[in-house]
Amino acid sequence: MSDVAITCCSTVDLSHEWLERIGVGCLPFNYYLDGVPCKDDFGRTHSPRELYERMRAGAVVKTSQVSVGSYLEHWRPLLKAGRDVLHVSLSSGISGTYSSACTAQDQLRAEFPDRTVHVVDSLCASSGYGLLVDKLAELRDGGMDVDELHGWALAHRLDVQHWFFSSDLTFFVRGGRISKAAGAVGGLLKICPVMNVPDDGTLAVKEKIRTKGRAERRVLELMEQLAQGGADYAEKVFICHSECLSDAQDLGAMVTRSFPALRGEVEYFDIGATIGCHTGPGTVALFYWGTRRP
Repeated sequence: MSDVAITCCSTVDLSHEWLERIGVGCLPFNYYLDGVPCKDDFGRTHSPRELYERMRAGAVVKTSQVSVGSYLEHWRPLLKAGRDVLHVSLSSGISGTYSSACTAQDQLRAEFPDRTVHVVDSLCASSGYGLLVDKLAELRDGGMDVDELHGWALAHRLDVQHWFFSSDLTFFVRGGRISKAAGAVGGLLKICPVMNVPDDGTLAVKEKIRTKGRAERRVLELMEQLAQGGADYAEKVFICHSECLSDAQDLGAMVTRSFPALRGEVEYFDIGATIGCHTGPGTVALFYWGTRRP
């Protein structure tokens, strides 16, 4: 076992099995479904299909970040066991959980002056956040210590490219990210907004494209422009989706054809409940290592 414990939150949108395999601890976000508290636990409380069916039927959903107390409870045993902690947080541009993690970090640094606790604002989201965590676990296993990992994360977090599109604007409108008027027009014209996560870690609509097929091709075109090494890109690719696996696989097949040097196969994951409560069904997101986000 490494002396460095890497932890993240469930908004990393990988899977329980993946995190277990790479040796990364996970703290669950929470959400409320018609007022009932639930854990964002990789679909074990509610499968994605059940969640979106409830949302379509009018269920009220609300998300809740990880508390300071949960961080303390998770990290304190690791520090008592003589391990250092590197926690990678969901982007501060999307959630306040980074601030809560920093509060817990300060308290535990005072309690354990001989141990190291670092919190990294990933400036990433969903499986892009997951791609960063996956790389850090690999570097830890390659021998990096906690300070080296912390420095590497800060230096490279903006190299993770996030590009996604949605064929269902219902919940973007309901959450206020797209106006009702724009949502109505977009539905009639089959507009699929192409979005990304810029360098401030927020969510931005970059282009409005008619039809899902054109949006898929545009996302692929952007990868051809931005991926490290261009057509010779040789790192991992993660794709996640909200109950539209066939759309995700269509995009993945396009990526595989265009980038023959990929490291392994394209990996597919479900968008978790916390992110899914805001996107609803019909969203596909592509993540890879690219040029530094502006």
